[in-house]
Amino acid sequence: MVKTNDDLRSPSEAAAEAQADRESAETAANEPGSVRIVVLRPSGTTETTNPEELHTLVADPDVTLWIDCIDPSPIVVRSIASHLGLHPLIAEDITERNQRAKIETFDDTVHIVLFALAYRGEVQLEEIDIVLGGRFLLSVHAQSCDIRAMATLRIEPGSILRRGPDYLFYMIADAVVDGYFPVLDRLADEIDDLQDQVVASGSEWTLERLFALKRELLAIRRATSPAREIFNQLTNREVPSIDSAHIVYFRDVYDHLIRVTDELDNYRELVAGTLDIYLTIVNNNLSRIMKRLTGVTVIVAGVGAIAGIFGMSEASLAFSGGEAAGFWLVTAGTIALAAAAAVVLRRIDWI
Repeated sequence: MVKTNDDLRSPSEAAAEAQADRESAETAANEPGSVRIVVLRPSGTTETTNPEELHTLVADPDVTLWIDCIDPSPIVVRSIASHLGLHPLIAEDITERNQRAKIETFDDTVHIVLFALAYRGEVQLEEIDIVLGGRFLLSVHAQSCDIRAMATLRIEPGSILRRGPDYLFYMIADAVVDGYFPVLDRLADEIDDLQDQVVASGSEWTLERLFALKRELLAIRRATSPAREIFNQLTNREVPSIDSAHIVYFRDVYDHLIRVTDELDNYRELVAGTLDIYLTIVNNNLSRIMKRLTGVTVIVAGVGAIAGIFGMSEASLAFSGGEAAGFWLVTAGTIALAAAAAVVLRRIDWI
């Protein structure tokens, strides 16, 4: 029997090659424009990357789908929307990808827009469009926000999808909201550092960063506040495609968003307080400088006044004692008066 190259490989080499193949496939699946379709059947779970298969898959009543798209083109979005029977407005909103956090219901289909947060030197917001139907979940996001890599979704997606597309939506939403807290922690650390810098030596860079933080917190607030209303509706209203048994999970996400809102309010107050401290320190420094300049002016003006009087009138030839002796007498008196003024101003902390 002739042995092939595959037969000559050790088990460790074969495992390493298989791992490399999986990583290569995963990298290709994470490229912009890629589409990953998880197909759940009673017999098991399969995956495909061909959107044209959706027409056949949707027609099968025993199939449940998760369609995940990374930066799809408008043509791909319209094709998927056509296969899934989505409203044209949903396809238009997904294509524009310039929405606010919202929830819209079209018959038995729900379109939800959420925002993921990332900290890359500054806070960045990534839009995630989710369309929830009775037997499918469509998720659209940018390459920089890979929901497939979230910890809760690293397990076999079929096991999550088996509990329903609404439960998969909960898992995605919960992972997105939980991702807010590390970003908020980074902002809290940065606020603490800026407060220390303001007290130590406030600079223009510190002021610029404080204003940048204020803008970032406002942007986060605009992204997360509507999200709280989304989950308030999901927990208090009858929404199509949401199993009543899963409402308790969405209530948990709503509680997390309340905590996020509270922390944002606290951070905004801290930033505003830090700005007040900065302005107070600047005003105090300005007052201190003005006092020192005033003290110096008192001394110099006194010396200048005496010099001006004797320079113009010679003060009767320096008190009729002759210019030489009188000059040194006036000079010594002027220096003594200036020194006395300096001592007094020093004691009252004006110089």
